[in-house]
Amino acid sequence: MRVLLVGAGGVGTAITRIAARREFFEAMVVADHDPARAEAAVAALDGDGRFLAETVDAGDEAAVAALLTRHRCDILLNATDPRFVMPLFGAAQTAGAGYLDMAMSLSRPHPERPYQECGVKLGDAQFARAAEWEEQGALALVGMGVEPGLSDVFARYAADELFDEIEEIGVRDGANLTVDGHDFAPSFNIWTTIEECLNPPVVYESGRGWFTTEPFSEPEVFDFPEGIGEVECVNVEHEEVLLVPRWVDARRVTFKYGLGTEFIETLKTLHLLGLDRTDPVTVPSAAGPVAVSPRDVVAACLPDPATLGDRMHGKTCAGTWVRGRKDGAEREVYLYHVVDNQWSMAEYGCQAVVWQTALNPVVALELVASGTWSGSGVLGPEAFPARPFLDLLREYGSPWGIREQ
Repeated sequence: MRVLLVGAGGVGTAITRIAARREFFEAMVVADHDPARAEAAVAALDGDGRFLAETVDAGDEAAVAALLTRHRCDILLNATDPRFVMPLFGAAQTAGAGYLDMAMSLSRPHPERPYQECGVKLGDAQFARAAEWEEQGALALVGMGVEPGLSDVFARYAADELFDEIEEIGVRDGANLTVDGHDFAPSFNIWTTIEECLNPPVVYESGRGWFTTEPFSEPEVFDFPEGIGEVECVNVEHEEVLLVPRWVDARRVTFKYGLGTEFIETLKTLHLLGLDRTDPVTVPSAAGPVAVSPRDVVAACLPDPATLGDRMHGKTCAGTWVRGRKDGAEREVYLYHVVDNQWSMAEYGCQAVVWQTALNPVVALELVASGTWSGSGVLGPEAFPARPFLDLLREYGSPWGIREQ
């Protein structure tokens, strides 16, 4: 397998460090708009000749397709933010390559009823081209990070092996991470965090389909394992709610994120001031008017999450809570994956959140390379058997757990 990895930020760099320990691929081209980032990611791999740095604009579909063709890549691994999903998705299709991402095409709220009805849903633009991918016999594996990704694998595993019928699948994400020297320092890309937290959250119910609610709605306290403890979680827009019902039979599907009161209030303030906007505003300057995106300014003012690992403490947990029936009895479980920042920094030099995100697409690539996971069209993680993925995850040295609730 020959891989084009687009994006050499925190997650992309972690992908290279994880993949470097595996033998399933022939080459990985690491491409970024900033040549220094791509070169630094490759240089850190102690001369592993399978890795090569390139420069590319992720928004330039033709340039990315040409890069895929020039390096004879079998698959494009997208490690950029969601703004670049569609040009990269299109580039892979044009070049006849496979495609894998960790976040899906962007949504747009319903113009009249944003907190009751869906407008354009996450992934709609990709699923609209599913028939084309099937006709080409090519695979686009979408939403294959940790959340979405591993959380979806957990949902499929629960349906196949733990339950006869499922009442609810609820992805629950929480952490007890702190960062020395920062009162507000998100552990993941702030552009993406603003997008998913301030958009109307989506809920799925059998018989009703997908619908939306107010941001930060339905707060609940969830007890996370391995010492993280109780964290208040709220509804957030996320891909699992759009993916799981396509392949797993459940009466209700939700996603709730443990944000904390301070984080929620900060996001609300950004929205109140219009600093979450992505369309440019004109700002006067000594050199004349300058057009800037308020959200890009916010991102530029905050520390790069990838650089915070040596000042970060605690654990992060991604998991899927499932309630239903097995052999006639009520059952409730939480399947989870916990990463300790101290361990990921010592073992890989990557902070816990980006490392946990990066791990899962590498595992998925290995399953695709071996033929264990195969198919064509636009498919989510739920479309494939879960057991091989979970077994390989343990082989990578990162076990998952299950807790009866």
